[in-house]
Amino acid sequence: MIGGVPPSDPVPFVARQDQLDRFAAAVERAREGEPGILLVGGDAGVGKTRMLSQAARAAESAGARVVVAHCVDLGEVGIPYLPFAEAVDQLARSSDAVRAVVFDRPALARALGGTPPTTSTGDAGERGQVLEGFAAALAAGSSAEAPLVVVVEDLHWADPSSRDLVRFLVARLRSEHLLLVMSYRTDDMHRRHPVRSLLAELHRHARVEQADLRPFSPDELRDFTTAVLGRPMSDADLAEVLRRSEGNAYYAEELVEAGALGGSMPWSLADVLHARIEQLAPATQRLVQVASVSGRTVSHELVSQVVTATEGQQTADLTASLREAVAHHVLVVEGDTLAFRHALLAEAVYGDLLPGERVSLHKAYLTAFLARPELGPAAQAAHHALVAHEIPQALALSHRAARAAGRVYAHAEEQRHLEQVLALWDAVDDPGALVGLDVVDVLLETASAASLAGAPARALQLATDGVERAADDPVRQAGLRHRLARYLLAVDDVPAALDQTGQALDVLGEGPATHDLAWTLAAHARSALSDDLDDLARESASRAVTLACELGTPDVEADALTTLAVLEVADVERSEELLLAARERAVAADDLVSELRCWFNLASNRFYAGHLDQAQAIVTDGTARAAATGATWSVYGAELRYLGEVVRYLRGDLAPPSTPGAPIPAGASPTHVAVRLYAALARGDAGVVDLGLSLRPEWDRDQQVALVAGGCTVDALTQDGRPEEAVALATELVAYLSRTWSTHFLGSIWLAALALAALSDQAAAARTAGRSTTELVERGDQLRDAAVTAAERGRPRGGSLGPEGRAWLARVHAEHSRLTGENDPALWEAAARAFDFGYRYESARTRWRWAEALLDHDDREKARAVAAEALDEASATGALPLVEALHGLSRRARLGLHGERAGTGSVLTERETAVLLLVAEGLSNRQIGERLFISTKTVSVHVSNVLAKLGVSGRAEAVSVAHRRGLLGGDSGVG
Repeated sequence: MIGGVPPSDPVPFVARQDQLDRFAAAVERAREGEPGILLVGGDAGVGKTRMLSQAARAAESAGARVVVAHCVDLGEVGIPYLPFAEAVDQLARSSDAVRAVVFDRPALARALGGTPPTTSTGDAGERGQVLEGFAAALAAGSSAEAPLVVVVEDLHWADPSSRDLVRFLVARLRSEHLLLVMSYRTDDMHRRHPVRSLLAELHRHARVEQADLRPFSPDELRDFTTAVLGRPMSDADLAEVLRRSEGNAYYAEELVEAGALGGSMPWSLADVLHARIEQLAPATQRLVQVASVSGRTVSHELVSQVVTATEGQQTADLTASLREAVAHHVLVVEGDTLAFRHALLAEAVYGDLLPGERVSLHKAYLTAFLARPELGPAAQAAHHALVAHEIPQALALSHRAARAAGRVYAHAEEQRHLEQVLALWDAVDDPGALVGLDVVDVLLETASAASLAGAPARALQLATDGVERAADDPVRQAGLRHRLARYLLAVDDVPAALDQTGQALDVLGEGPATHDLAWTLAAHARSALSDDLDDLARESASRAVTLACELGTPDVEADALTTLAVLEVADVERSEELLLAARERAVAADDLVSELRCWFNLASNRFYAGHLDQAQAIVTDGTARAAATGATWSVYGAELRYLGEVVRYLRGDLAPPSTPGAPIPAGASPTHVAVRLYAALARGDAGVVDLGLSLRPEWDRDQQVALVAGGCTVDALTQDGRPEEAVALATELVAYLSRTWSTHFLGSIWLAALALAALSDQAAAARTAGRSTTELVERGDQLRDAAVTAAERGRPRGGSLGPEGRAWLARVHAEHSRLTGENDPALWEAAARAFDFGYRYESARTRWRWAEALLDHDDREKARAVAAEALDEASATGALPLVEALHGLSRRARLGLHGERAGTGSVLTERETAVLLLVAEGLSNRQIGERLFISTKTVSVHVSNVLAKLGVSGRAEAVSVAHRRGLLGGDSGVG
């Protein structure tokens, strides 16, 4: 074992066999080239570390290479990639292949702390190199003969960059001989905990398995306490331990070993923990107290230096104290590092220090770091300086830590460190001298980090403050307004952005040609473009390009060329030519924001032209670039991700979204939630209406959420048989967006089609009941006319309605004909053909209605052919409600689609039979996928195929019919 897990445990291991079996099975899958993730959750002290130690020893005995690493609690600011840097460092000590990977990747070496950065700002692709480097190092450390098991403990303390890396590794898993095991405290997972969203995302991945630990049962606790004491406890004592520990292994062990029975010990865990510490010699107790100030872990060298400086202990005495702490299982040795046996123990010891003691010890750690910076990163030194009330050092070190985080594109940490600098600014005399910047510079630097980290509202606040503080220098203030304008555009405050750039031009326009003037013209052009002032946008962008060429500023040229490209989208070739040139200049200028804007517009052009495969390819590359540079949730990083989900859905991939490249920031727009509703509705997921309605409070924050979530909810209400509610919501939504956007916004065409579908369902029910449909038809006339007007007067990208817009307009006319009772097959055919540009789900759904219209006009043969096409597509994509609707149509019209039940039915494949057997057990699609090691989407497809072959509409009916036909291994007598 390379490091971290002791060779043995003084307490025999009991229970947890299920978790051990899961661990062992995952190791064997890794040996066979099936990499995986094993998540181990449990309350603090429940026994995660001991179980992992036992499993790791077994894995090592079976030939695996095991590396153990830890996350560390450093408050809001962490050390980027800490646990993975620890793991790779351990691997590099024993593996030439891993050392070669590190040697060949300077960016990775810098992330490991091995070499200084080559430049002060770093290369824009460095973060991608870091992520790829970690993946390559782990792959190099594994083989079929010795699969690599990386155990990361205390994931709940993972820094943002480590969480990013987990997502990156999960997405990259292919055939490596790698198992990543991560433990976390379930009792720490409050609603806003950043790791909670990570866990939710990981659980959707097919290669991720959960192995949670529960408290001991009474019988397991009896075995455990017997192992601890070496003899059975009396029933009374066992009941006391069970009552006080509630089955928590660590609590129970501490109570038993400290003799804390019969009420002699206080109830709190802190007292239980302190009882263990008080058994140590005074010098050892003091050593443990000093170590606790570092957190759960501390290097032997660092704690030795601090203890020597504060306590005056000699080397021999210090070694004796360390040996005693290890012998009493307070500290454990993990390579060159000392660690508390449990994080709670470190917390309890630290919490028992007097305030003055804490300050003094943090100051001693700070002194050690200042004397020898190689002992730890600036982030750790900044933490000690802050707690020690050494404010000048805390400020300077925080800024240094921010720069270090920025160099490896850990923008969330960069922002947090810079926020700390700002918080300390007024508490220091001449803070600018410490960081080489004034407060305005730091405010704008923090705004940039916040923007890249996905906090646009905070970026706007910071930039606004920076511009206001520059009021004593009008020229400088004017030169900063273009930055503020871009942050205003990020939150869709277009009028304010135009005002800022206009004010700046009033001041800078009469002065010399400067970089700030060029940027102001470019920002003015973007603002005008967003306000549909195309002539002003073209004029300003052209001036910006000319000035940028004169000044040799490719960043400005990239931004302005992108604006001109958007104005030229009607000429696809010219627009792409401009965008490619802009992207080239953005890369040359190391301007990540402008580069991502180019990626987004390149993809958007393809999307609006209906070239979905090309759009998907560009989005994939663009989102990868955003992820590699830590900008997944920046403005254009998020836009790329959103567009990618839309394109994926249109192309027929109805699976839940893939794991994001970075954790979702707290302030991010919920568009990432809203966009999931498209596919969820098509899959037939429960709760779409509730989720859509829950986003109603977000409408004012982001109108795109209103459109997407509102529209999907309208559709879901209709699908759920609640057409009246659907029409009411559609009416409210159109009125709202007409006020906030424009009267003829193009999304109203889609909403009109959805509302007409609901009205058509109402009209069909009314006709069946003999009621009048006049009022419904009149309302439908209004919706159709409004959609036609929007198509004529709206402002589509490129000046003409794209394939999707034309398809929805055709659907409006077809639905209107269904509403009136005409149900014209020609209109439905036109709509279906219009969706054939690649919108698979709507192409199939429109064919369902087309088949109905053909039946209404007595064209059964063509209706059967059209319905069969729709059923094939719906089954292939896993659109279960549509599959069921088509089966219902087939039964009612006796079309006999895919072995209608009047026939014998198609023979089920072996996999379909296996799926149906598990359906018979009552398992959900996800549970079936876990049992058969296939994705949930694949299960959905198999279920759809089974329903089609058996000619049934539901799962229970499928099981019954299959039993009657002897397709599940004989006649069970059911039904």
